[in-house]
Amino acid sequence: MKVLLVKTSSMGDVIHSFAAVTDALAARPDLTIDWLVEEGFADIARLHPGVRRVIPVAVRRWRKGILRASTRAEIAGVKRALRAESYDLVLDAQGLIKSAWLARFAARPIEGFDRASVREWPASLVYARAHLVDRDRHAVDRTRLLFGAVFSYTLDLDRLTTGLERPASGSPEVFLLHGTTWPTKRWPTPEWIALARELTARGLTPIVTHADAEEEAVATVIAAAVPAVVHLPKQRLAVLAERLAAARAAVGVDTGLTHLAAAFGLPTVALFSSTVPGLTGPRGRATEIVASSAPCAPCRDRRCRLVPGGAVLPCHATMGAAPVLATLDRLMS
Repeated sequence: MKVLLVKTSSMGDVIHSFAAVTDALAARPDLTIDWLVEEGFADIARLHPGVRRVIPVAVRRWRKGILRASTRAEIAGVKRALRAESYDLVLDAQGLIKSAWLARFAARPIEGFDRASVREWPASLVYARAHLVDRDRHAVDRTRLLFGAVFSYTLDLDRLTTGLERPASGSPEVFLLHGTTWPTKRWPTPEWIALARELTARGLTPIVTHADAEEEAVATVIAAAVPAVVHLPKQRLAVLAERLAAARAAVGVDTGLTHLAAAFGLPTVALFSSTVPGLTGPRGRATEIVASSAPCAPCRDRRCRLVPGGAVLPCHATMGAAPVLATLDRLMS
């Protein structure tokens, strides 16, 4: 049975689908799964060894020039490629209007969440079959349950296998995943420096990287303060993922790479200040959340309303390097 999976973004959402793909291929060896994903996350989808083919789309880029001839030509090309495959089924595991629109490109029967379960209810109108899945479950479990309903198998939700493969490694590297778009989700740079110093004292090698100029500035400050820190240049996700997979551990804010570290099974400490880990936080064999205990947290706001432009936000003041290090030590032991 040839299946097209539609789960385009974000990085965390893509990673949340790995366990469902692993479940499905174990329960239904007859399945062949291709994955339609946003071009920026194609390297992430390719990490799953069970996915036959990854088909990139560029909805984020297309939106900026939907009337351009080049955009229309790209969309037409994706449609031709999908229809040439003659899929038996299209599975929209995202449940958004945009994902339902993309799912229709294949011109084959579509299944997904029902109206009560889907994230944007109009998406369910295009499904040939729709399935009820509890909205109060973690995103990983919701996706796994959807796959089980579509392909008719039962699950043991207590057992989580992402399918990602890690090399045998004695690497001393610990990734410090500081980069994120929201100012309120960032951990203060002095705390990263304090953590890096303690890791170095334990014979470990802190690793920092960046995706843009703002993150590069933070990484440069951390590396300058702690000479043992290795500052990686900006690089493709596939290259970064390979090095992350071989690392000893990771500490990260609410960002896609923290989800990836957890999915690889690294000892991972995930730092949550303004956001809620409950239904969308990272999941892994050795992952633990350190959340702010400030009365205002989690505020779910991109910018702090209490201390606009403040050096230390109230939520961050309760999240020092010492408890983070203690949690990491426990996970690594």
